[in-house]
Formats: sequence, C-alpha cells, structure tokens
Amino acid sequence: MREFQFYTAGVGDIIFLIIIAGFAILILLSLYKKFLKKESNKYESVAKTEKEEEEEIAEEVQEEPEEVEREEEIEQEETTPIQQAEPIKVEELARPQPKSLKEGLKKTHDGFIARLNKIFFSSEKITKANLEAIEEILFTSDVGVKTSQRLLDYLNESLSKKELEDASKMKEALKNKIKEMIKVESPPIPFDKKPYIIMVVGVNGVGKTTTIVKLGAKYKAMGKSVLFAAGDTFRAAASEQIEVWGQRSGIQVVSGQEGGDPAAVIYDAISAAKAKDIDIVIADTAGRLHTKQPLMEELKKVKRVCNKAVEGSPHEIFLVLDANTGQNAIAQAKEFNDALGITGIILTKLDGTAKGGVIIGICDELKKPVRYIGIGESVEDLREFNPDEFVEALFED
Repeated sequence: MREFQFYTAGVGDIIFLIIIAGFAILILLSLYKKFLKKESNKYESVAKTEKEEEEEIAEEVQEEPEEVEREEEIEQEETTPIQQAEPIKVEELARPQPKSLKEGLKKTHDGFIARLNKIFFSSEKITKANLEAIEEILFTSDVGVKTSQRLLDYLNESLSKKELEDASKMKEALKNKIKEMIKVESPPIPFDKKPYIIMVVGVNGVGKTTTIVKLGAKYKAMGKSVLFAAGDTFRAAASEQIEVWGQRSGIQVVSGQEGGDPAAVIYDAISAAKAKDIDIVIADTAGRLHTKQPLMEELKKVKRVCNKAVEGSPHEIFLVLDANTGQNAIAQAKEFNDALGITGIILTKLDGTAKGGVIIGICDELKKPVRYIGIGESVEDLREFNPDEFVEALFED
C-alpha cells in the first residue's frame, strides 16, 4: 500500500503568506475608501441639488404673491369704469407752467434765425458768398422751396444793390416780408351759430385729441358750453380717452361703438347739443393718411352729415399739423384742403422742433390762416396765432 506524505510548512513559508495577506488587506482597504469617498460625494451633490431646488422654490413662493397682486391690480385697472374718474376742474388742466412765446420758439430760432444772424452780424456788408449762404439757410429750414424762392426774389427786387449789401436793412426787409406772408386774413371765430360746429381733422400722432381737449377748456373758460363728439371710432380706446378728459374738464361727450360709423356719432352729438342748448360742438375724427382717398371720402361724408344736422355746418374745419414733420406738413395741408376746404390750421409741438419755419410756407402756399399754435403742455400753451408777435419772438435775440 502507498503511503501519503504531508507537507510541513516552514517558518519562512508562513512569513511569506502573512506578507501576501497583508498586501491583499491593504488593497481591499484602499478600494473600500475610494468607494466610501465616491458615495459621500454623490450624497453631497444630491443634497446640494436638493438644497438649491428648495431655495428656488422658496424664492418662487415669495415672488408669487407679488405677481398675483399685480394681476389683481391690472384686472382692477381694466375693469374700472371711466365714469369713476375723479372730476377735475378745468383750471387744473393748466398745471404745467406756461411758456413764453420766445421759449416755445427757441429751437426754431436757434436752427433758422440764429444761422441768419451769424451772417447779418458777421459784418456790416453782405457779400456774394453771404447771399448764397442766406439762400442755403432758407432752402434747408423747412420754409419750403417755393416760399424760399419768393423771399429771395423779393429781396433782389425790392432792395437796391446798396441796400442788399447792408446787413441790417436786409434783415429788416426779410423780417417784414415774412410777417406779410403769414398775415393771412383771419377774422375772429364768431360763434354766431348755436350750436357752432367745429370739425377737427388730421393724421394720427399730430396731437389732435389733446388739442381738442385744450380747445374745449379754452372755450369753456370763455363762458361757452361745450360738447365733444368722439368721432374717432377706428383708433383703439380713442373714445375712452376723450371721455376721460371730458369728465375731468366737465365737458359732455357723445361717443359710439368702436369701429362704428363716425358720421352717425357726430350726428347724434349735434342732435344732443341742440336738445341741451349747447354753444359749441367739437367733433373729433379718425386720424388717417392724407394720401388714402377712401378714408378722405369718409371725412367728406362727415362734413355732409354735419350740414344735414345744422345747415351751413361745420362752421369751422381745423386741420391739426405736427411742426416736426416739416415740409411734409405742407403736403398734408394741401390734400386736406383739396378734399374738405379747411378754414384754419393748428400747428402743434412747435416747442420741440427746429422746423417751425414751415408755418411760413403753409401760410404762403395755402393762404389759410393759422388759428392756434402749440408751444407746450398746458392749456395756455395752445395760443391764438398772432403773426406780428410770432415773427418778433422768432427774430428776437
């Protein structure tokens, strides 16, 4: 029978095994530490993300009441009836400090007359180069090409060669000729009919509604009873705008449905004025491009309806023009005059532009009176136009 022999480990073998086991334990410990670190980072990242989310949610919760409150405010603004507006006296419409005529014309003076003055005051004699510079200033100051040429022709024809060389005489001659050009026959508005119908027209953005409100306040201050006809039925919220101002100034308003027939609204307003013995009806109309013939036809219809309601009316057709548009205002005036036969012009926003010279071209080319000029925000800043005062303020140094 075969005998089995068992291996007996020596001391060296045992030591070797212990060393191997130690290395294995170290490796396992190292791997375990890495695992723990990875799990710890993962936990911290998750915790951080959760914390950030909690903070964001907290911020949203804090902001939410403000948004809700704002929505409630907007809803309240939209649903507040116009009739609840607090009544304001007519005098309070004039709270902005009125401007002097010189202040209102400062930009036009600086852009037009001041440039001429540099030539007139540079020397006592006017040279050929000076004459060419004067010509350029006239042509570039929105006076209009035709009117500028008339002014130059007048200077050449009315002044002797010696006078043309005299700076002071040329300036005085130019000033007097401008006065003559803008002195279009303009008898006072009679208000001799009752109701006296004033139709106000103009393109969008010229300040038509604001001008109507100021006119109403002026006439009311004269002791006249006034009624507004909100005939601009095409512009969103136009009727509401004039109703608010009417209530604030204590002036009655007749309005209709948005998008309704403007002629029908104005007819109803005139009928109401007759029934209530109102002195003056001021009819607002939709702003429109002067080149749009179908829209101009609607204005003709309004004019015809006014005449049916009160024979001979409208007694005045005021065209509102924005001085900022410069020579384009002359083109607008021609188109409206051809279509409607305007009786007067209201030139607004003169205080905000250097293009006030356009008033000279308008008067010269159309021979229609400028009834009012706007030089600021207050009621008093809508002034009756006085040619002499206008030119003196314009030329004043």
